[in-house]
Amino acid sequence: MSEHNYDLAIVGGGINGCGIARDAAGRGLKVLLLEQDDLASATSSWSSKLIHGGLRYLEQNEFRLVRESLQEREVLLKLAPHIIQPLEFILPHDSSMRPAWMVRLGLFMYDHIGGKISLPGSRGVSFPDQQYSAGLKSSIRQGFFYSDARVDDARLTVLNAVSAREHGAEIRTRTRVTGGKRVGDVWQIGMSNIDTGETSEARARGVVNAAGPWVKQLLDDAVHVPMTATVKLVKGSHIVVPRVHDQQHAYILQNDDKRVVFIIPLEEKLSLIGTTDVHVKSVAEGHQISKAEITYLIHAANQFLAKPLHEADVVWSYAGVRPLYDDGAANPSEITRDYVLKTDHQGGKLPLLSIFGGKITTYRRLAEHALEELSPYFPALSKAWTGDEPLPGGEFDTLPEAIDALAITHPSLPIDYLSRLVRRHGTRAEKLLKGTRAMSDLGELFGAGASLLSEREIDFCIREEWARKPDDILWRRTKCGLHMDEAERSRAATFIEARYLALV
Repeated sequence: MSEHNYDLAIVGGGINGCGIARDAAGRGLKVLLLEQDDLASATSSWSSKLIHGGLRYLEQNEFRLVRESLQEREVLLKLAPHIIQPLEFILPHDSSMRPAWMVRLGLFMYDHIGGKISLPGSRGVSFPDQQYSAGLKSSIRQGFFYSDARVDDARLTVLNAVSAREHGAEIRTRTRVTGGKRVGDVWQIGMSNIDTGETSEARARGVVNAAGPWVKQLLDDAVHVPMTATVKLVKGSHIVVPRVHDQQHAYILQNDDKRVVFIIPLEEKLSLIGTTDVHVKSVAEGHQISKAEITYLIHAANQFLAKPLHEADVVWSYAGVRPLYDDGAANPSEITRDYVLKTDHQGGKLPLLSIFGGKITTYRRLAEHALEELSPYFPALSKAWTGDEPLPGGEFDTLPEAIDALAITHPSLPIDYLSRLVRRHGTRAEKLLKGTRAMSDLGELFGAGASLLSEREIDFCIREEWARKPDDILWRRTKCGLHMDEAERSRAATFIEARYLALV
């Protein structure tokens, strides 16, 4: 048994846990983050991959959430331009939907409720339109344009962890919390390495429960702290199909059950369609998309697409559980996406802060609010800072400039490959490629084109980004697995497993 002392122990390596770790470490706290699997291996890589205000939340009177989300959209576009980019949306409209005046009013609010915005404002669009009606049925004669942004959700999580480490935090993946209790003037936390079975302990002055879908389980089974607040587990599923049009905009579709479904450009030649809202009783129930959900998403898309989709068109799918704060709403689509923070303390010290709900767009503000909650217990905390410092790799103005800069230092490497590296790693791609002059310097190569994954990048993900298993690299640190065939994925997986053992 080994023992270490920290100011703050954070349980959960999703976007909220990593965001809090980054903020806390940058304010001078000694931070330990514990994740039972890989970073972003649960909810934080199962999202619709959007940084958005949530247009539909206006109908639910979630004005505070929408305002904060739109303000954060502006901040995050500047902090992480390599993994977050503006995205144009088109909302096709006909007489069977919400009245046009209502849509215009909602979009007007969306343009203004968050204050000053840098993205283009909303407007009406008449169809046919060479760009914005691409792929739609000819019977659809009008629509609306508005702006939001897309994100690589898993990489956003990892880069927050990288930044936390750069500010002094210790990040331990594949480490499960087995217990926790207040002993004297500290929290005593038991841990177990899920790969080796090795156990250890840590001491901390405060604990953050950012376990996501397991937030209540941690309270009940590990730290044994009663709390009335709870979560509702709602499964969200997505399908991926070949690109439904050759333009770069997304569609937001009003389904006949009044829910909305997105069709979002993914990578270079694919479209992402989602999401569903299905109440589940456990995390295990939410791992697989159901046939009914596939049918639902295809039906929603086919109401608008000129070329109908079929189940055979689905090249990939994913499903995951969103741990929403239980506000009593019976309809999963109407449960709040806002976050709620609950603090338990013993005699005014040794806080346990639990995070309920939240969405990826507001993770940074959630972290700031978490530190505000903890500030009475850590009076030496410095001021908020994460809104000004770019995330690792984001120290540039525009993507074309960053790609050109990398091409100047590595002129022999294909520009499309350099572009993909910048979109994953930003300026950190220079560190990844250090010493390389030709493709042969990258080591063994897997896949080709959009799926190209090199030994050099695999090593970088293992050494710099806590990757351990094939899925960590093929599906989270990169999306190369999405473009590989089964034989290529198998060969890459075998190499990654062996490479990890060789490097550790």
